[in-house]
Amino acid sequence: MITENEADKVQAQVDARRTNQVAQFPESKWKISSGIKDMEIFGDLRLRYEGRTVKDPNNGEIDFNRLRYAMRLGLRGDLFDDFYYGLRMETSSNPRSTFVTMGNSSSGSSAPNYQSPFGKSSAGINVGQIYLGWHPASWVDVTLGKMPNPLYTSTMLWSSSINPEGAAEHFQHSIGDADFFAIFGQFLYQDTSPASSSSGYFDFSATDHSNGNLPFLLALQGGVNYHLTKKVSFKVAPVLYEYTGFNNGLSPSVNQSGYSGPNFSETYVGQGATAGLLNNPASYNLGGPFDGFYANQTGINNLQVLEFPFEFNVKLEKVDLRFFGDYAQNLEGADRAKAAYNAAGSAYFGPSGNGSQLSPISAPQTSDTKAYQFGLAVGSKDALGLVNGTTAKKHSWEVRTYWQHVEQYSLDPNLIDLDFFNGVENLEGIYAAAAYGFTDNFIGTVRYGHASRINNQLGTGGSSGDIPQMNPVNQYDLFQIDLTFKF
Repeated sequence: MITENEADKVQAQVDARRTNQVAQFPESKWKISSGIKDMEIFGDLRLRYEGRTVKDPNNGEIDFNRLRYAMRLGLRGDLFDDFYYGLRMETSSNPRSTFVTMGNSSSGSSAPNYQSPFGKSSAGINVGQIYLGWHPASWVDVTLGKMPNPLYTSTMLWSSSINPEGAAEHFQHSIGDADFFAIFGQFLYQDTSPASSSSGYFDFSATDHSNGNLPFLLALQGGVNYHLTKKVSFKVAPVLYEYTGFNNGLSPSVNQSGYSGPNFSETYVGQGATAGLLNNPASYNLGGPFDGFYANQTGINNLQVLEFPFEFNVKLEKVDLRFFGDYAQNLEGADRAKAAYNAAGSAYFGPSGNGSQLSPISAPQTSDTKAYQFGLAVGSKDALGLVNGTTAKKHSWEVRTYWQHVEQYSLDPNLIDLDFFNGVENLEGIYAAAAYGFTDNFIGTVRYGHASRINNQLGTGGSSGDIPQMNPVNQYDLFQIDLTFKF
């Protein structure tokens, strides 16, 4: 038994200890704005071995064997009053890939250009996403900024690394077993400022500069996810892509050698002559950085693409199945083929004295206007997406394969996936991948792809940041091993 006085003394000692502890650990200096409702840190770290091989029609070959890494680190969350936000930093400035090649910053050259091994000059950090959104009701969502792709689509049309810039609106409504949705995108393709200028400031050959209309890629999508049963569903969502603000069929500007570099607003040609074709050495340079690039590979004239992505999902007791695919048709593809044929004939069949630099064709290939992809994914329960890193769970697994066929005048060559198949058109082939979740955050993935040229009269048009030197590509092989830590 203790007296009341003794109890008061004990309590006083406890209070004193608490006061001293508070003094030793002052209040944190980190403050979060009162407007932020919650915050989530997300991203991934990836290591990769990659082997790429491309062959031209003469069996000339380029082989890449690379060790690579990538990092994506972001913040996202909700604000009060139905607003939300997102920010993501990532390695590599390439919009179609976040990977950086190990050893790429090393240099053995002499001063002042010397860099020691294990350099950092190519390992920059870039803003990959920065956006604000508004979600005032369950059926509407509006996003502004540089955002994750809001469309339901596939890598046949869009690289998964591309984050479009502009605005997007998402609407959804359910009726019975059908979930209907509509997505509209207004994406700024390229800044063309100034909108106008007085003579002599930007274009010395013109009396007025007023070609500053902002070019947009407009997307209009409507779809439905229909639940046939609790374990079987079907999803389809056609989307129309419209390009505005560009001068369709603009004649290509040429340099002193008679060849044009890449330009969005000029006529897409998609042809090339490389690796000893037509008696040219592989190092032959026609006034541009790469001889496979001089006949415009990036023009987006005469593009109006209608896409039909779809998937059929079945949930069994222990595994999930997904039959998926995509079909696209360029509604202006015939005009795009004619424009390419006319541009090549007038500007790209070689300046006098050099002979023909592009293999001439007898007629425009007006039927090469479609693209399609069909595939199957099988995985453990709730594991579909493991191959792409969109989900992660310990001991989960997924196997995925598809066949893809992309014709020369079917798609926007600037958006398609850079890995499968090399970010260019006029190729078809097979893709296969398998992934396993070692932990809830750690994934191992193996991928393989093989493709060959579809129309031997045409080049393989498009811009490959990895191997731009070869056009046409006659055979293409890719092998990758990835280790991914997802958080």
